[in-house]
Amino acid sequence: MSYKYFPHTDDDLQQMMQRVGISSLDDLYAEVPEAIRFRGDYDLPDEMSETEVRQLFEQLGAMNRPMMCFGGAGVYDHYTPAVIPNLLSRSELLTSYTPYQAEISQGTLHYIFEYQSMMAELTGMDISNASMYDGTTACAEAMMMAAASGKKQNRFLVSDTVNPKTLQVMQTYAHYHGIQLGTVASRDGVTDREDLERQLAEGGVAGVLVQQPNYFGIVEDYSGFADLIHTNKSLFVIDSIAADLALLKTPGEWGADIAVGDAQSLGIPMQFGGPYVGYLCCTEKLLRKMPGRIVGLTQDNRGQRAFVLTLQAREQHIRRQKATSNICSNQSLMALFVTIYLSLMGKEGLREAAQLSYAGAHYLCDQLIATGRFQLVYQQPFFNEFVVRYDGDLDGLLQCLSDEGIFGGVKVADDQLMIAVTEQRTKSDIDRLVSLINL
Repeated sequence: MSYKYFPHTDDDLQQMMQRVGISSLDDLYAEVPEAIRFRGDYDLPDEMSETEVRQLFEQLGAMNRPMMCFGGAGVYDHYTPAVIPNLLSRSELLTSYTPYQAEISQGTLHYIFEYQSMMAELTGMDISNASMYDGTTACAEAMMMAAASGKKQNRFLVSDTVNPKTLQVMQTYAHYHGIQLGTVASRDGVTDREDLERQLAEGGVAGVLVQQPNYFGIVEDYSGFADLIHTNKSLFVIDSIAADLALLKTPGEWGADIAVGDAQSLGIPMQFGGPYVGYLCCTEKLLRKMPGRIVGLTQDNRGQRAFVLTLQAREQHIRRQKATSNICSNQSLMALFVTIYLSLMGKEGLREAAQLSYAGAHYLCDQLIATGRFQLVYQQPFFNEFVVRYDGDLDGLLQCLSDEGIFGGVKVADDQLMIAVTEQRTKSDIDRLVSLINL
């Protein structure tokens, strides 16, 4: 069978099959069980004109039901400036090609450099790489950085207050890299320092990961954590929601060695779960253990400012078994999105959005408690997300809100609901939510 867009001739195929010792292409799939192999014809539509294709996707899009979102758990409904999609599509910036050839990639390299500069400032760290796939894999990469930096230390501790989905991804990475992943217990919704001290004293800990704000929205006090962890010759890693760093103490101020997290909160729409972008920043001491790539500033042969890829480990390409990480690409389009967002919002804009989110969440929390049907699960300071206990049918309540076009939050237990508020939610939105609950 010939394929229109495949460059190989029948003779090419025969030579390749002979080399690998098979007689037909079907032999490549011999180990796939017959029960799961598809033998029918694909149900593909007939060809369409551009207009018909646009109409089809408009019809499919109309099937979606937009809802007012009070959910969070790592993904948040933040404001997206309208100009971003237009700037994203500029030809000097938009490309799927990795910018190896600096002379033809100055636009891409420039914005990555600016992204690195902004993320380093936002986190209070020395250095940022050119972005990661998402926040969960950034945490996993930080774990492997710690393991690569530690001498004969293959244990890594994660606070019980970290997002469970992050922990699941880290467990997968740890399993295949020979890292022993343990959890630090929580008490009253925050990391149990006594349990952390006990586990560190056992030795062999390469690093410790905590989250700020944590999975339950609580702003934890990490005073003294850096000294405790460093005394035990371990690395301190903080996973933060990027937008919240506009008001909270930065990982750098807490004494962290590595700062990681997801930058979706910097204006990237929720868009069915992705694509997002992870960030990874660290101290200068860990520069050469950092995965991915870094863009540097230099001068060309005419003395003009120029940007180049620098400090990219060659092992990532040709000696995979010796590589610190095998991530050789990044969510660069989303990094561009974040760069434009940060440029447009500025420091004051970021602070204002964070303050509105904080104020809205605390107003909603007070209103829910005033109904007499809710109570805070954790008596701890929170930012723009909190967990409440409901004394009625929680599933029924969420369905009632859904029928009214409201996603009421993330159910974290049979009677517990985690609710998030961003600057997108107005006072009238919050009052409407409370009024529906009081019906």
